[in-house]
Amino acid sequence: MKQDIALEVLLEGHSALLTGPAGTGKTYLLNQFIRHAKAEGKHVSITATTGLAATHLGGNTIHAWSGIGVADELRPGFADHMSKTRRETIEKTDVLIIDEISMLHDYRLDMVDEVCRLVRRRDEPFGGIQVIMSGDFFQLPPVNRSDGRAGGFVVNSQVWAELDPVVIYLVEQHRQDDEELLDILTALRAGDIRRHHAEKLLARAEIEPDDPETITELHTVNIDVDTINHAKLAALDTEERTFQQFTTGSANYVESLQRSVLAPAELVLRRGALVMAVKNSPQRTYANGSIGTVVDFEPGTDYPVVEFRSGRTVTMVPDSWEMRDGDKKRASISQIPLRLAWAITVHKSQGMTLDAARIDLRKAFVPGMGYVALSRVRNIDSLYLYGINRTALAISEDALAIDDVLRSKTKQDSTRFAHLSEKAAKRAEKGDVEPKKKSGSSGWADKIAKMRETYPNAYKPWTNQDDATLKEGFQNGNDIAALSELLGRHEGSIKMRLQKHFGEDVVS
Repeated sequence: MKQDIALEVLLEGHSALLTGPAGTGKTYLLNQFIRHAKAEGKHVSITATTGLAATHLGGNTIHAWSGIGVADELRPGFADHMSKTRRETIEKTDVLIIDEISMLHDYRLDMVDEVCRLVRRRDEPFGGIQVIMSGDFFQLPPVNRSDGRAGGFVVNSQVWAELDPVVIYLVEQHRQDDEELLDILTALRAGDIRRHHAEKLLARAEIEPDDPETITELHTVNIDVDTINHAKLAALDTEERTFQQFTTGSANYVESLQRSVLAPAELVLRRGALVMAVKNSPQRTYANGSIGTVVDFEPGTDYPVVEFRSGRTVTMVPDSWEMRDGDKKRASISQIPLRLAWAITVHKSQGMTLDAARIDLRKAFVPGMGYVALSRVRNIDSLYLYGINRTALAISEDALAIDDVLRSKTKQDSTRFAHLSEKAAKRAEKGDVEPKKKSGSSGWADKIAKMRETYPNAYKPWTNQDDATLKEGFQNGNDIAALSELLGRHEGSIKMRLQKHFGEDVVS
């Protein structure tokens, strides 16, 4: 199904499964829909099966949103003991998004369905919420614990048939630009890897990159990643800089969010360090997965200056990640959005696009791991291998069977919604690709304009020069009122910024 028609299907309010190969724009379409839905005044709950995937969309885990946690079944009286905040969130949700759906167990989707029906008191799938699931069943599957309940893919859940989601199967490739690599990835998805495919991959194990120090390595286990990064950093004969994260929220929420944030709590850097951006730049100067080298540290702030492979040199300032429960913010973490990039795990690479990668698949231990790793790069010439085992080339038999069903269903649904092509064309013709604000939404703009009569820089982005002036003034003994006047910002904003730079307890 084409993206423009898929958007119209979602905007009509249909529950759907958004699927397709890596790099076909699933997250892009989701973000486009979310902007439109919110502009229409809908309450959108954004979740994912893992905290890492949730941060890509700025949401929460489905386990936390629904309150099921890691339980294998709902205990008696579950809804009666639910917090008022969580109940209200579920009650007012119009759209529920669940990303990386391949990693959610079938029985847990049934548990979420049951929670929604109980809370909303409506005996229909998810209590009448529009549910949009996104993911690729050829990627990482649900993990069954030895001490827990065994389960499979969500298509085996009881609610799946009753929901009967529209299948939006995207096939148009936006990542790979090389027919040779695409042929291998397509063969992997079909479970039809031939000798010539394996030979092409193994040939990449015999080729050394021109500059191995600038190539990110993908490994299947954490211990290999940590060992490589620590050794490479220690080998640099330059001064070390350490950046501590700043957090808000209770400890349990912060701890949960921390597991989802790729930027470490303590980021240690040196000039010459190979680093990766772990969030998209608001100014679009870098993207999640962009690789670069630390070339300097900014005077005054000490923020790292990174020269990215795109040719841009950017001073990296702290960014933030949030854990939200509906509209309520539970926790936040502020940190420089970087991590060492000589090596990362295959699991953490899911969703990224890498300029080049050196991959070790000799220890691959689950079907789909090879597909995730190999699909991170755009072409085979930017792919280098240490080695590969049989598991890396394996695809789940269940995933293959599911794919046949989904491809058949998406053909039916494409025919069913073919009439929406005219609506999509009209939207494109009008330039209505971005949502328009609802009428009456000028109140906030008026409020900001009024505030700027007293504080001219209120709600404007903090620049590097602003931060340098703030730090210098504070260290010279200026109080908050003086800094507020100096920088043209509200005293509350000054206090929060100081806490971000110097710690929560530095300002009473």
